[in-house]
This record gives sequence, structure tokens and C-alpha cells, in this order.
Amino acid sequence: MKKDTHSIYSMPTIEDSIAHSQILKADLLPDSESRLDSMEMKERPIEDSSIPFRDLTSSAAKRESIGRLIDKLDVASNARYQRTVEDTYCNVYSYDYCHFCKVYLPTVWWTDESLEKVLKGEEVEAVFEQTVDRIYSSAIHDWFLEWGANFGWERMFTAEEIQNKVNIDGGVGIICAKRKEKGLSGHIVPVVPETDLHKAYRENGMVVYPLQSQAGKENYNYFSEVRKDWWNDELYSSYVFYYHD
Repeated sequence: MKKDTHSIYSMPTIEDSIAHSQILKADLLPDSESRLDSMEMKERPIEDSSIPFRDLTSSAAKRESIGRLIDKLDVASNARYQRTVEDTYCNVYSYDYCHFCKVYLPTVWWTDESLEKVLKGEEVEAVFEQTVDRIYSSAIHDWFLEWGANFGWERMFTAEEIQNKVNIDGGVGIICAKRKEKGLSGHIVPVVPETDLHKAYRENGMVVYPLQSQAGKENYNYFSEVRKDWWNDELYSSYVFYYHD
């Protein structure tokens, strides 16, 4: 498997560890315009009682409720996730998926100035385009490497490993790739539990392409073989697999 080419971080000092322990979520409040049937307010969480949260009572309940969540978000059809002439919304869908799975993935993140204050232990209110800004998939790739562990994310290295964890434990899997050309969008996709109807693609009994769900140039509630190992595309300089219970 191709290793990512992200630069290796220096060994953390005690001061670094203390600072990292003080990192806070960058969360905005919901807005009435942030809805599945709206193209507005994509940076804000959806507040909709009809969307099921992941049921954490057992592994089976987690898997079953994820299936209901995918059906309800219906990335293939709902307006919130449809591509426009200017953009695609893989990060928005991945954020919503994680939000309703009760796992933190940023859709906005602290500005450099705000991050410095947060790491000093200062209280900073998340204010859009002032203290926080949108974070896109290439930057989320780096966020996982820098901050993911602080929010419970565990790095994995093979499609087999991450699909098995998602299948058995009902957790949240993510594949995130960083574009080679700075400023262009990467891609981020949830890895989801297999069902009777939807399976990962295997060769010789091993997962080659996990079962995924995505917004992008094309939107799929479920896919595996159709996009093959997209993360190895020459467009991307690096990719990461991450898992959260």
C-alpha cells in the first residue's frame, strides 16, 4: 500500500502536549436555513428531529442506525449535497455524517490567531469568518494528522482494517486525500458498514475497495468498486484512513 507523503511531525514536547490537551471543537450553532432541502448555510449543523442519530447502545444498534442515517441524509438526492458549477460538497456530507454519528469532524476550524488563543487556554467564541473559517478536505487531511487523536480518531493503514472495524464495531471510518496542487480541493469519504445489499469489493477474500458513501462530482449513498481506489489517483499527494468508535 502506498504510504502518505505528508511530512513527519517532530516529537512533541511537554509544552506541545499541554497545548494539545486544551484544543476545543470549533462548532457553530444551527441555523434554520441549514437543511437537507437547502443549499444555504452548509457550514452549520442541521437541526432536524427527523434525522436519526447513531444509536450507541450496542455494535448492532450502531450499524443499523448508520443505515437509517444514510437513507435519511440521501446524499444522492438531497439538495444540500448536490454539486454546483463552482464546487462539490464531500466535506459537508462527511461533516453531517459524523455529526449524526456523534463523532467530531470539523466543517469550520479556528483561524491561526484564534487557535493561538485557544491553545493558551483562552475562551474564544466560534464566529464564522471571524474566529473560524471553512475547512476543506485537503486541510482536513492535515487536521487528522495534527488534531485527530485529540478527538478520538485512530489512524489505520489498510482498506481491510478499516472496513472490518466499521463492520464489527459500528464505528465511523474516513478516507481523506490531499491534492498535490495547493489551493485545490482534495476528497473525503465515509467508510460505512456493509449490508445485505451493499458490500465492499474483495479480492481473494480481502477488502480492496471499502464500502463508502460520498458527495462529490457524483453522489452515491453506497459505492465500492465503481470508483476503485480513488485515493491513489495522481491528483493526490497523500491520503489517510481514520476510524472512530
